[in-house]
Amino acid sequence: MGRLCTRDKLAILSDAAKYDASCASSGTANRNSRSSGGIGSTEGMGICHSYAPDGRCISLLKILLTNFCIYDCSYCINRSSSNVRRARFTVDEVVKLTVTFYKRNYVEGLFLSSGVIRSPDETMGELVEVARRLREEENFAGYIHLKTIPECSHGLLDAAGRYADRLSINIELPTDEGLKKLAPEKRPETIRLSMAALRSKIEEKSEPTKTRKRQRFAAGGQSTQMIIGADATPDAGILQASARLYGSYRLRRVYYSAFSPIPDASSSLPLKKPPLMREHRLYQADWLMRFYGFAQDEILDGRPDGMLDLEIDPKLAWALRHRAIFPVDVNRADREALLRVPGLGAKVVTRILETRRYRRLRLEDLGRLCHSVAKVRPFIVAEGWSPGGLTDQPALREKIVSSSCEQLSLF
Repeated sequence: MGRLCTRDKLAILSDAAKYDASCASSGTANRNSRSSGGIGSTEGMGICHSYAPDGRCISLLKILLTNFCIYDCSYCINRSSSNVRRARFTVDEVVKLTVTFYKRNYVEGLFLSSGVIRSPDETMGELVEVARRLREEENFAGYIHLKTIPECSHGLLDAAGRYADRLSINIELPTDEGLKKLAPEKRPETIRLSMAALRSKIEEKSEPTKTRKRQRFAAGGQSTQMIIGADATPDAGILQASARLYGSYRLRRVYYSAFSPIPDASSSLPLKKPPLMREHRLYQADWLMRFYGFAQDEILDGRPDGMLDLEIDPKLAWALRHRAIFPVDVNRADREALLRVPGLGAKVVTRILETRRYRRLRLEDLGRLCHSVAKVRPFIVAEGWSPGGLTDQPALREKIVSSSCEQLSLF
């Protein structure tokens, strides 16, 4: 292979980075160039493929340092035995690209990952050096997310947290058995130890003491990603793994990435990718665990196959299996009960609680607050509205799905 120009490397290594979904910046503390005298800044909501509260799309330079890799993970397009075209950036090139793209207003930050070259410490050292030079030499105050390598030294993880807004370590697959089968060179216990080390360091640095102020260390926390559909783990097992990760390591996000078949794949991998709706339903279930008070095991109770229903969202599916607790009175119920109502999001529930301090809510009021009153109507009591026997109708599911489809067709 001849020497590649920067444009060619960018084409190869940006395409290679597309399989990593964990690139949002929710929760990071703001950096601001007005106080540093440098360039760049980061908003409180989302970087790359996300949207700010005002609807503005926020982007970042999302690349691999290299797609060369010493590991031969069966599910990875960049595995050592793959025939993909290879490329490698230097530290200088990544720093220059980031600053140039920022000054041209193409991006607002950097998401940097890498295949493992020669050794985990050498690779992680280069990732950290990129971040260090951006912060200390270029005075860059924009968002930086580093994908960390679990086998690297704790000293490098510590340095990464000083310069990056968010760190992430990919759990890869939902179960240890799946990882050992499809990526035998990786050790799940090493991944967990690195996550635990990051959690400990983030908590340590976030606590001010009498002798020092709170230090900046990965203010956006840590996240992870797992591949869905590469092995036979059902959704119940995936959500169980996610609940354990949130509880044990205080992750900000678990990202779910539907397996994509790759050329010259191992016979142990499926021939077809899972439906993208499965990935979507897992995100919805994840949201229920994080913001709606649902325990992991109750989201799929009553589903013997352990799989989420692809036709309806998991909260509606749960409500249809537990009709006895409905309808809920929107003028009297507490927040926890309202969050269980299909069609009522967390923001809508907050507005309901605020509004009913001054007046009683009618069904038409809810229609102005939420996206689909057809989904809400069978599960609530409001001023002048009672669902009667609608809640217990055998064909309720079909009616809600039909009404939702009709509403979508109007947009």
